[in-house]
Amino acid sequence: MNGPNQSAVNLSALPGWVPVAARNYLVHTECGLPIRALARTEDCHASTILRQVRRYESRRDDPLVDGALRRLSRMLPDRSQQNDNEETRSVTMHTGVIESETPSAETLEMEGSRILRRLCEAGAVLAVARDMDKAVVVRDGVDGATSRTAVVDQPIAQAMALKDWITCDDPTARIARYHITTAGRSALKELLASQENRANGMGDAAVSGLGNSGAAGRDCADNSEVHRIRVNMAESPLIGLSRRRDKDGKPFLSRDLVAAGERLREDFELAQMGPKVAQDWDSFLIGAGGDSAGSGGHSEGSSASAAKDRVGAALSDLGPGLGDVALRCCCFLEGMEQTEKRMGWSARSGKIVLRIALQRLKRHYDELGQFAPRIG
Repeated sequence: MNGPNQSAVNLSALPGWVPVAARNYLVHTECGLPIRALARTEDCHASTILRQVRRYESRRDDPLVDGALRRLSRMLPDRSQQNDNEETRSVTMHTGVIESETPSAETLEMEGSRILRRLCEAGAVLAVARDMDKAVVVRDGVDGATSRTAVVDQPIAQAMALKDWITCDDPTARIARYHITTAGRSALKELLASQENRANGMGDAAVSGLGNSGAAGRDCADNSEVHRIRVNMAESPLIGLSRRRDKDGKPFLSRDLVAAGERLREDFELAQMGPKVAQDWDSFLIGAGGDSAGSGGHSEGSSASAAKDRVGAALSDLGPGLGDVALRCCCFLEGMEQTEKRMGWSARSGKIVLRIALQRLKRHYDELGQFAPRIG
């Protein structure tokens, strides 16, 4: 019987995050390994492998799933270079640019948690255009306007679709819109827990559990005490305040103030500061480390270091008090009542301080000329 020898198929070329069912599909379709041989390898019935193959074949109408499978297939041995000879153990791997563009498990964890948290917000979808290298998370505002809240590279979005974290209702549309799935919400909780476990293993603050309300606990060291910050994955506190009306019937937080807070959160997440719960935030709030807070305010780009510099510059400009409330509400997503209690403020005063902080934050971005291109 002609076909590749099972031992000649080097599955180590595929990243570890690829689902087993997707691996089986690729090995069968790209390397030509028979379904019965795969079933023996996986110690399961051949019908199980057949169902996996049929399922992923049917999912190829999804542009992100199809793109992920095409990208991964180029990392596997070429079927034409394999035969039945036991001596043919090494095969030519199609690595290089395709492999370098395929996200590692660590990159997928960091970027996946950032994007999944955005997709948990009400009215949020991941929009993907077929001719674009980037995908964007957009969210419907309270006044019907749409705002962009995050940007992600296509390989990350493809991996998320392949792992069933996101799904598309109409994959044939010119702009496909993806929603977070139940599996995606579960994965987000696991990713956040994994990040906190690593932080705890390095001697940082104690790890808190994950509740059933869609919120993840985060501990933060502050004044030699450990405080628990409850992070609501479903919505930013700014969105709730933007729905409220003042005595004149206008939104308590205008669109541009919400966008300024979202800009700070975007940089905060790009800097991957969330898991570093023992970060010395005081150095940002009081302007310590002048190089970071000074010249860093003009740092451009989407790298973690540039984003960290932008956050440091913004918090230093706000100073203690205003910087504290912006950090807790915009970045940690801490509720207003909890922030007031932690800061020792009277009830219902925190939202006023937050609005002042957002006004100052918007002025900071306006002065640097960095505000308009980010959110809106």
